[in-house]
Amino acid sequence: MRREGRTLASYGLTSGPQGYRALREFLVGKLKADAGIRCTADDILITSGSLQALDLVNGTLLARGDTVIIEEDCYQGSINRLLRLGVTPVGIPLDRDGMRVDALAAALEDLKRKGVRPKYIYTIPTVQNPTGTILPVERRRKMLELSAAHGVPIFEDDCYCDLVWSGTRPPAIYALSERGGVIHIGSFSKSIAPALRVGYIVAPWEVMSRMLALKTDAGSGALEQMVLAEYCAANFAKHVPLLRRSLRAKLVTLMESLKEHFGEAAEFDDPRGGIFLWVKLPDGVDALKLYPTALAAGVVINPGPEWSVNRERARSRMRLCFASLSHEEIHQGVAALADACRKEFGVPR
Repeated sequence: MRREGRTLASYGLTSGPQGYRALREFLVGKLKADAGIRCTADDILITSGSLQALDLVNGTLLARGDTVIIEEDCYQGSINRLLRLGVTPVGIPLDRDGMRVDALAAALEDLKRKGVRPKYIYTIPTVQNPTGTILPVERRRKMLELSAAHGVPIFEDDCYCDLVWSGTRPPAIYALSERGGVIHIGSFSKSIAPALRVGYIVAPWEVMSRMLALKTDAGSGALEQMVLAEYCAANFAKHVPLLRRSLRAKLVTLMESLKEHFGEAAEFDDPRGGIFLWVKLPDGVDALKLYPTALAAGVVINPGPEWSVNRERARSRMRLCFASLSHEEIHQGVAALADACRKEFGVPR
């Protein structure tokens, strides 16, 4: 406040409408070191969380009746926004390496035969939400080839990329593109604090300028941006490895608890990072019906159908978030969830 307080008396922090320049300069270095993205501060727009970034991209590119391609199991916020806009999401199935590019190619050809060109391909390639998969470099390159061949841009959501257990991640799709055609978004919500509401967009100016015209909030919160710039420059590289170790330990506790209380009735893959686990229960379980029973027992789950464009396939799936719980709370929560599941559906055996 002593150093920067005078700038609070003006809109834009004297840094312009794209956000606090010191924070954008930090992101320039971070994106180059971590994701291989070469950009300048003028290629970055600070947003009020990644949800505003989603809204700005959608507001720029979409109109009612459009079609977009999206991962079949995907972030609830992305799916809901598309449906509210009257946009048709075409879901692409995933495997243990993320979006299947063979299925993507088939979907693009099918839409082409119908005379439909999707407005974008939306993907969370690095720690996918909810599956926790990471798209390999070969698939990223193939996605770029398909994007170029069909004239469909890629919308890359990298909100969870700091939480890869190994500490290294593939280059961003944005970094691999030699012809542009990619919009990249990210966030500090998962690496620092969700309540700060700070995200960002990296995009070419011809797209950025249109998004700036839609960002009518007179700028994202100034103090939040200043705090992050001050903290991250000195501490981000030390903080994130500690965060990853803590989250990984909690995930191990969650998986062990599920095996203890559910046995083979709960199926899941060990995710490559993140804050959630995508769990498949027996086919007879309806996660939407399990939700109120679990809630009454003090456990909140994310029912699978709300996180998928294939609601029937996701009927018996659920997303469990473990980030803010203690190990003891995870143990107790899984035990209570198993009791609720047994009461409602007779499982686990």
